[in-house]
Amino acid sequence: MWEGKVIASARRVLAASLAALTVLVTEPSKAAEPGVVEVAVFDFALDDRSAGGGIIHQDPIDTENLKASTEEARRMLSASGRYSAVDTSSAADEVIAAGGIQHCNGCEVPLAKELGADQSMVGVFTRVSRTEYTLQILVRDTQTGAVVANASTGLRMGANYSWPRGVKWLMNRMLPAQPAQ
Repeated sequence: MWEGKVIASARRVLAASLAALTVLVTEPSKAAEPGVVEVAVFDFALDDRSAGGGIIHQDPIDTENLKASTEEARRMLSASGRYSAVDTSSAADEVIAAGGIQHCNGCEVPLAKELGADQSMVGVFTRVSRTEYTLQILVRDTQTGAVVANASTGLRMGANYSWPRGVKWLMNRMLPAQPAQ
């Protein structure tokens, strides 16, 4: 019985996220192409809350999979034809100085605005254990700072190499279907 309630709750959260993301698609854009939304996709981050988090720090494989996850989000946005990914490399030092994307309390919004983006996107993998993770993707409007989309998923019985697949799965559910032509 509790499983049915959990599934129903997850469906409500997903439906609300999709409705919010629909707003993301229909907002006017400053982009050169009409209807294309400029999105500053910041490098995805790892928040290690596992028992070993204070002992085993982020390693090169974690870093590689975070980079692959960020690139997957950028690729999917660009491939949709409705979004254009803005280069955020010039803001990387400011994000680090603010404590990292997961601790800076929305610092990406003014940075994205400075970069000319309509919206900002961040992704945080939370390591619960060495085989259990969650992924949260948060999109904010750069004019108001309002959350436009907030979606998350759990990755169970996997490892950090599954992070890009988790991004793809979640992005497929976040991006509304292509409009009929």
